[in-house]
Amino acid sequence: MPLDLPVENEEHNGRGRYVMYLPDGSEGEMTYVRRDATTIIADHTGVPPQYRGQGIAEKLVTTAMNDARDKGQKIVPVCSYVVAQFRRHPEWADLRAD
Repeated sequence: MPLDLPVENEEHNGRGRYVMYLPDGSEGEMTYVRRDATTIIADHTGVPPQYRGQGIAEKLVTTAMNDARDKGQKIVPVCSYVVAQFRRHPEWADLRAD
């Protein structure tokens, strides 16, 4: 079960991230680059070692997928973790852009 902390979306100048601010001051994040108005390229997911295995990365990616669906956007998975999550969640197939 992921920590019950919010996931925030931050974006500036075509680069962005979904971030969770963790209790010890560290951060878990999924970063992306905006390809165009309707597509982001998910290029990295990272969680500090002391928080791995708690579902944080999955919560970050799931939040990104939900936002993409709500906004009519697509995601290009470059990060290996995001690629793996697309394989695990066939219901996200319509959100995938290449």
